[in-house]
Amino acid sequence: MVFAAALSACGTTYQLPQTGSAENVTAKRMFAEARAEGPRPQLSSSAAEQRFRRVSARVGRAGTQYCQTLTADRSGFDCNVDLAIDRKMTSRNAYFTYDGDSPIIRISMPMLRDSASDDEVAFILSHEYGHLVGRHVEKQQQQQLAGALILGAITAAATSDAGNYDAGLVAASMGIGAAAGSRAYSQTYELESDTLGTRIAYAAGYDPVKGAKFFARPEQVRTTSGNLSFWGTHPPDEKRLAIVLATVEQINANVGLAKAR
Repeated sequence: MVFAAALSACGTTYQLPQTGSAENVTAKRMFAEARAEGPRPQLSSSAAEQRFRRVSARVGRAGTQYCQTLTADRSGFDCNVDLAIDRKMTSRNAYFTYDGDSPIIRISMPMLRDSASDDEVAFILSHEYGHLVGRHVEKQQQQQLAGALILGAITAAATSDAGNYDAGLVAASMGIGAAAGSRAYSQTYELESDTLGTRIAYAAGYDPVKGAKFFARPEQVRTTSGNLSFWGTHPPDEKRLAIVLATVEQINANVGLAKAR
């Protein structure tokens, strides 16, 4: 209980929209349609490059402006993302991380070539911006540290009380705690990034509902090398599409984001 309570402090930054029967029914239909699609024609490398340049320029402007607006109360928050193609990555993937203290978003060429529209690439990039605005990297680092310290302390106290302190067991427990901490709220963070990404893609002039269908495809969760694929770290399910639909309804009703309680 102590372990869960400590990690709960690293929940979402913003409230997720509520989904109802209408969104769930539409999401279910969209999910089925996406899964029934046949193999996609691959873009040429030059066409993929052109799509990236076209979309990243608009998403970059919208993402930066949106980030600056939402983080105006956070002194020194860096919204200037280095947005580029990861030319070394051979699998379909996109990610947000930090290079030192600088935020970066990368998308691979295989992912771009596999995209069916500008809307899809816009939603993927906007979703990654959502991880920046939601501060998910920082929160997962905090969760890892909290998990390691808490489980390690519990194990240390238990073995000491038994008169048989075991440093190896404490170290193993800290590793387990860190792993558990890194997984806490991971799915919720993806949904929050979908919410934020929907708003950013919309602000950039794209259709986030069409773009989000990219996530609903029937793909393997692991690559041939055994690593998690893009769909392994971004699990496809109807709930994600329902969240996107609910967020678009909020946008159309001029309902803004609300901070999580």
